[in-house]
Amino acid sequence: MAPLVWLVTGCSSGFGREFVHEILKRGDKAIATARRPESLEDLKKTGAAVLQLDVTWDQNRINETINNAIAIYGHLDVLVNNAAYVLGGAWEDLSYQDFHDAFETNVFGPLKVTKAVLPHMRARKTGTNIFISSISGWNGIGFDAGYSGTKFAIEGMAESLDDEARPLGLRTLIVDPGYFRTDLLSQGKLKTTVSSIPEYAEASKAFNQALAGINHKQAGDPKKGVAVVVDLVRQEGVASGREMPLRIALGQDAYEVIKNKCSETIKLLEDWKDVISSTDLD
Repeated sequence: MAPLVWLVTGCSSGFGREFVHEILKRGDKAIATARRPESLEDLKKTGAAVLQLDVTWDQNRINETINNAIAIYGHLDVLVNNAAYVLGGAWEDLSYQDFHDAFETNVFGPLKVTKAVLPHMRARKTGTNIFISSISGWNGIGFDAGYSGTKFAIEGMAESLDDEARPLGLRTLIVDPGYFRTDLLSQGKLKTTVSSIPEYAEASKAFNQALAGINHKQAGDPKKGVAVVVDLVRQEGVASGREMPLRIALGQDAYEVIKNKCSETIKLLEDWKDVISSTDLD
């Protein structure tokens, strides 16, 4: 297989950095991006090309940056939409701007970057677009609407993209990790609000304490998770002889959360089948 060219967003920490290391280890080419290019200097020393890319930039500036990225190696094979952050807090405490900002990074960021890449991939009739989602894109819990909402949105958007772009030779992969030991829940990456409303105060505090307690104690190994994704794209290792699916969950916790959600949904459909099926015109 000829070396693939990958572009990864959000490479200043976490999954983004691990992707770059794994991509280079496989003999592929990596273009690492981040809001602060100085945070990528060590990746540059390992052989990655680096570019500044803030997913909240306007579409024209992102288009220009992607064109510059394509020019580095002459083409682009794989896009990894990884940049995101967690927003926690009660509906009543989070402002419209809080929600807006989270969607700007976690949803409209991947939208704009993917829109910039699609014409190039469509012209070449090949390419893979990866969206790093979350178990929060399957199961909403209290005080997580600001993050969960963005991940539910990206799941639906990416699924629709797959339906329209797969006939053109383009692949889409949605990755649903559970809790992995990255800096996602660290201060500076995590944005939470302690409720000022008495009815929510204790539950809100407990949610924030739970996140703090999990930080850097997560069971998931980012290196192993990223290796699976790269295997899927390259169709080797655990994916040898297997077609890349639209979705892949990562982590035992993700398996349990998603399985339980599917089981609950099937039970609900069966319990209410008579009502659900009763609303068609006679």
